[in-house]
Amino acid sequence: MLELRAVPELPDPRISPPVVAESGDPFSMLRVAHLVARLPRGRAVRVRDVVDRLNADYLDWSFSRRVVVDTILQLQANWQTDYRTRDGILLEDGPSGPELSLEDSARIEPWLVRQVERLAAQCRQGLRDFARDEGDTP
Repeated sequence: MLELRAVPELPDPRISPPVVAESGDPFSMLRVAHLVARLPRGRAVRVRDVVDRLNADYLDWSFSRRVVVDTILQLQANWQTDYRTRDGILLEDGPSGPELSLEDSARIEPWLVRQVERLAAQCRQGLRDFARDEGDTP
């Protein structure tokens, strides 16, 4: 193991570059779905407010409305596949842009938790794949 010297005045190099969230990226989708799971039930929430909250919660990330809407649409499609109804996750145009409504029922919360768990597992697998393949010649 390489021996290193301690240098007290040396700044911490663990500064992360900003990340621009992308549609379909599991790391972006995880953050959006995690916030969606905590939104109030049975009332409309402006997508603009969701975007603002994500950008406030993750200062080293940049979320656009498109990325948030794409993730919500994917959640809505997953809901429709599981429950054969679109009433659980509604994305509709409101007076000031798109609005998201989550049904106020006992089934929505455990379902959203499972969606977030699935996305977290995809992220962990992506990190494992990166660590395993790091250093390989492309």
